[in-house]
Amino acid sequence: MIVVKFGGHAMVDETGNFAKAIEAAQKMGETVVVVHGGGPQIDQALEKAGITSEFVGGFRVTSPEVFAVVEAVLTEEVGPNVAHTLNTFGIKAKAISGRTLPTFVSRKRTFLVDGTTADLGLVGDVVSVDASEILALVDSNIVPVVAPISADIDSDNGLNVNADLAAAALAGALGASALIIMTDVPGIYRQWPDKASLIEVISSTELSEIKNIFAQGMAPKVQSALDAIANGAKAVRIIDGTDPESFAAALAGTGGTLVVA
Repeated sequence: MIVVKFGGHAMVDETGNFAKAIEAAQKMGETVVVVHGGGPQIDQALEKAGITSEFVGGFRVTSPEVFAVVEAVLTEEVGPNVAHTLNTFGIKAKAISGRTLPTFVSRKRTFLVDGTTADLGLVGDVVSVDASEILALVDSNIVPVVAPISADIDSDNGLNVNADLAAAALAGALGASALIIMTDVPGIYRQWPDKASLIEVISSTELSEIKNIFAQGMAPKVQSALDAIANGAKAVRIIDGTDPESFAAALAGTGGTLVVA
């Protein structure tokens, strides 16, 4: 089983490359689960609502007003649109929210990847995963398209979970053969933006030792790779989702940065 984090600019898939790559994987007997982000769509909706968006350490600070927009955009717009696109290209798919069942249960996150304390509002850190709904869909040959919204273990609130970290938690719970994280760059760089510093293969031990050198949006991606392997995933591959060929290559086991146990 492969878990794919699909998000950012990679989500523009008018030619169906994402669906075609999933179809190719299915023909090889692989099952695929999708966890989606939706940052650009959320930004647009918040701007339209006149709500200022703030990021700290790669996490979106989430007030109750921001959370209401985030949940609506992810569960009513982005997820259904991704599932619709997959269905249009012949892949049976269904959008679900991680808050229902609930699939994800989280506690408020009060720290950044480097351990610094921070007030992030309604941002969740996944503490448990119930994959029964996802496995039921997979058993019916349906690709689950999961929104990274979770239940709060301490209240009736929902929590906004970074999509990379939600995908990592799910990949670990499913014992996935791989977690593929689609981002806007070709992989992890030791010294961004020096293209010669791209890491092709790295162990989770070494990555853990250098994780604090990464900033902004890459920090949660690095942490998600470490979390996924620590929780049971066999490997993580971080790729450039804006390259239409990169996802197919990743499913075939090449490209980007490969993180191994």
